[in-house]
Amino acid sequence: MPRLPHLAAAATATVALTLLASGPTSAGEPTVSHPRVVAHFDFAAGETPESIALEPDGSADLSFSFARQVVNVDKQGTRRVLATLPAVDNPNTPVIVAAAVMGLARAHDGTLYVNYATGTDATGIYRIAPDGGATVRIAQLPADGFPNGLALDEKCDALYVADSVRGTVWRVPQEGGTPTAWATGAALQPLAAPAGLGVGVNGIQVHDGAVWVSNTDRKTLSRIPVRPDKSAGPIETRATGLDWIDDFAFTGHDDTVLAALIADHEVALVRPDGTHKVVLTAQDGLSNPTSVAVRGRKAYVPSASYFAPVKDPNLLLARLDKKGWAVSGE
Repeated sequence: MPRLPHLAAAATATVALTLLASGPTSAGEPTVSHPRVVAHFDFAAGETPESIALEPDGSADLSFSFARQVVNVDKQGTRRVLATLPAVDNPNTPVIVAAAVMGLARAHDGTLYVNYATGTDATGIYRIAPDGGATVRIAQLPADGFPNGLALDEKCDALYVADSVRGTVWRVPQEGGTPTAWATGAALQPLAAPAGLGVGVNGIQVHDGAVWVSNTDRKTLSRIPVRPDKSAGPIETRATGLDWIDDFAFTGHDDTVLAALIADHEVALVRPDGTHKVVLTAQDGLSNPTSVAVRGRKAYVPSASYFAPVKDPNLLLARLDKKGWAVSGE
């Protein structure tokens, strides 16, 4: 989630919490350890990582929101630009004004999909072909919305977009086309100032027959079942009290989540019963974390440093363990 001009005053430097202080570990739940920053980026150049998708070799694709780029970063920190989204005249994006590359998703064939918020008719979902191929827009989204998180369900050939300003989850065919307002309702809406920042539904993931979403203003994580006819079922709030929640990732087959808490420089482990504890903090290197990705026993956390007092956008890698796990794919 890019910098909100009125957020800097509200977001104070934190955090003195540690894993021990966050409460005991429940039997069988994952533990996060050995965090290390594997790459630092240049805030002044717009290298603010917003969203992440993982490649089969363990490298990470990141959307650099203000540089309008999608880049690949390997585990040694070496990076290469995969695509640069087109500049637009007079961007007027809700919430941030500037044009920004946001949510990112990867198909199994290596195709990348990315949201581009501009406040103009260039706003939409763009497809980046594998191996340096063409970048084209496949769906236009409302200029007065803010397409934030992006999720791909290849089984249903569908892309889901979290529109933070309109409080809507859009559904778009994977090949592109006209977006449909798939899910709406109060649980997805932002709160008006001064109660909220104007940022509603934010992160989005497909998991176990449902679309899961976070709502930054409402501090919630919710589940939206996908009915047999592919329509949205009733929105179910699964966790509350998640201050400044941005995007998130599931740690495995159950409903345990690692969630980025952007303003507090934290990652929280959210249990299936809705309780949560902090597992990574600013002391580990987080600086406004925006999203999380998990593969096997590794957790990846990009930080954008949007409103941190000291600018250090980076990519952090940590170890994820659970007693009895037999996980392949490091």
